[in-house]
Amino acid sequence: MFAGIKVIDSHSHFPVNESPMRYMVSEKKYDELKRMNNNRKKSDAQVQWQKAWNFASSAPDQKELSDQELAQKWVGELDQYGIDKIVWVTGGGNERLAKIINYAPERFIGYAHHNLFGPNAADKLRKAYKEQGLKGYKIIAPVLDKPITDKSAYPVWEVCAELGIPVLIHFGILGAGGGIAYNKNINPQNLEPVAKDFPKVNFIIPHFGCGHPRELLFLGWVAENIYVDTSGSNQWMRWMPYEVTIRSSFQKFYETFGPERIIFGTDSSHFPRGFAIDYLKEQNRVLRFMNMSDKEVELIMSGNINRLLGLN
Repeated sequence: MFAGIKVIDSHSHFPVNESPMRYMVSEKKYDELKRMNNNRKKSDAQVQWQKAWNFASSAPDQKELSDQELAQKWVGELDQYGIDKIVWVTGGGNERLAKIINYAPERFIGYAHHNLFGPNAADKLRKAYKEQGLKGYKIIAPVLDKPITDKSAYPVWEVCAELGIPVLIHFGILGAGGGIAYNKNINPQNLEPVAKDFPKVNFIIPHFGCGHPRELLFLGWVAENIYVDTSGSNQWMRWMPYEVTIRSSFQKFYETFGPERIIFGTDSSHFPRGFAIDYLKEQNRVLRFMNMSDKEVELIMSGNINRLLGLN
C-alpha cells in the first residue's frame, strides 16, 4: 500500500541490454532507427530532465546481473515503496519477458511487444496470451512500418477483441530531445477508425497524449474504449504553446474521461534510478489536492488496470 491505496504501476520497462524496437519493427526499420540514435547527441532538454529529477546521467550496463537477479532487485523496489504489482510493457521480446514474469508471478505482469506488421503477428499475440502468460500488447506508433490504420493489422485487433487483450499504444514525441516529433503515426487521432471498428478492444494511450492532449481528449470523446495513462516525467508539457501541467491534465481528463478511464504508470526502467517514486508522489499529491475520494484515487492507481487485465 502507498498512502493507504493499492498501487499497480501499469507502465514500466524491464531493463535489458537491447532496445525494444528490435522486436517491434522490421530489420530494415530497426537499422534506420539505430543509425538515427547513433547520430544523436544528448540534448539540453535531456540534461535538464536528468538534473530536474536528480537521475543518473546514463543507464548503467546491466550485464553483471542476470534477468533473475534484476527481477529480485525489482521485487525489493516494489516492497520498499509499497507497490503491489508492476506491468512490464517491454523486456527483450515475448519469450524472454515471459520467463522474467515467472521469477515473480505474484508481482510481475508482462505485455507482448512484437511487430504489429510482422509475419504471423496475430498468431504470435495469441501464443503470447494463451501460452506465455502475457496479458497485454505494447506498440510504439511512430516507429511502425505502416500506418496504424492499415488493414493488414486487423487480424491482430481481432485477436485482441476475441481474447480481451488491452493494447498500449505510444503516440506523440519519442525519445526526448533529438528524437521523433512528427511522422504519419504521431497523432493519437489516427487511431479513431480502428477504435470504432473494434469497440471491444481497450486502447490505452500513455503520457497524457505526449504532446497531443487535445487530440486524445477528442478521441476519447468519440470512442469510449480509449484510456489514458499518466506515466513518465511528461516533460513534453514544457514545450506546449499554452500552459499544461500534471494538475491541469488530471483535471481535464477527470472531467472528460472520468476516473474509470485514467491509469497510473511511471515509465520506470533501469537502475540506479529503479522505481520512479517521485512520479508517484507527484501524481498522488495532485489527486489528493483535487479532493478525489479514496475510491476514485484507487481506481486510477490500480483498479482500472486491474479490471482491464482481468487480474481478479
